[in-house]
Amino acid sequence: MVSLLLKTILMSNKNLSLLEILINDASFVNWAKNQNQNDVAFWKKWIAEHPDKIDTVYNAKAIVLGIQFNPVQIPENKINRELNDILAQIEPGETAPLKPNKKTSILTYLGIAAAVVLIVTFVNRFSAEDSTIVTHKTVYGEIIDLKLPDGTSVVLNGNSEISYDKSAPRNINLKGEAYFKVKAIPSTQAKFWVNTKDLKVEVYGTQFSVNTRNEKTGVLLDEGSIQLLLGNGSTRKMIPGEMVSYSDDDKEVTHKKVTQDLSYSLWREGTYVFNNTSVYEVMRNVEHAYGLKTEFIDEELKNQKLSGGIPNQNLKICLSAIEKSTGTRIVVKDKRLLIFKN
Repeated sequence: MVSLLLKTILMSNKNLSLLEILINDASFVNWAKNQNQNDVAFWKKWIAEHPDKIDTVYNAKAIVLGIQFNPVQIPENKINRELNDILAQIEPGETAPLKPNKKTSILTYLGIAAAVVLIVTFVNRFSAEDSTIVTHKTVYGEIIDLKLPDGTSVVLNGNSEISYDKSAPRNINLKGEAYFKVKAIPSTQAKFWVNTKDLKVEVYGTQFSVNTRNEKTGVLLDEGSIQLLLGNGSTRKMIPGEMVSYSDDDKEVTHKKVTQDLSYSLWREGTYVFNNTSVYEVMRNVEHAYGLKTEFIDEELKNQKLSGGIPNQNLKICLSAIEKSTGTRIVVKDKRLLIFKN
């Protein structure tokens, strides 16, 4: 999986070393920090199959574990002090009188009055609207990293959207595809929900991905445990390494363990992961992310199988990886992806 990803990136940028690739790869970082069971299992196997890379791997691990970033926050009292200084100029008090001279007094007061009118207008405008809903939306080909108010991390794939009420930031609505690292709150055991048109994911703190495309909702659990509340009223509990998909239209549920023999298509933090997946299904994922249509010039290519990791943050690299792994040629023309035999 990752070996194909690494080869593709190396081919696209010859100046990029294996060490640089590893320390910037989310899956590798999870292995180094022992944070994700699926990633830990994968990298153990990869290292065993690539003994010549062992020195580079452990150098990269040392770098990952040795770098710590401390977020800088502005103290609330400093913010309040600066705000009071500004307000004191608008509404003078006993300790900070405003003393305009004759030449500037009229202009000064007019400027302050105009500012107050603008502020009041701005507040009234947005108070009249439903401003309690927060929405994050990506366009085709865009991937963004989000940090929710509770500390939960979300990676939002292209052509996707999440929204939540400011009063309930742990109750998320999703359209499209996203990967979640939910922040646990042990003191209150606060739950976290992801809602789609088909089901609700109920969780306390874990890592998982949700995909609402292809007329159903698919959930992959990487770490922890979650419970799904399906649209038909039933529930499903999941353990790491399992996949569940459900459509409220046909009420069909599939619940499977991820294995090397299972045919599946997944998305995780900027990377497509395919296992024995047809090129037709592979290209459907690309269509959703980039808003393009696929046209198979050679129809027999649809059923060709693909396994491995494909980077999804750059269309050119993504298509190049698919071409190299399938022996095909893909041409972008008029928002279409034309696929030929190579």
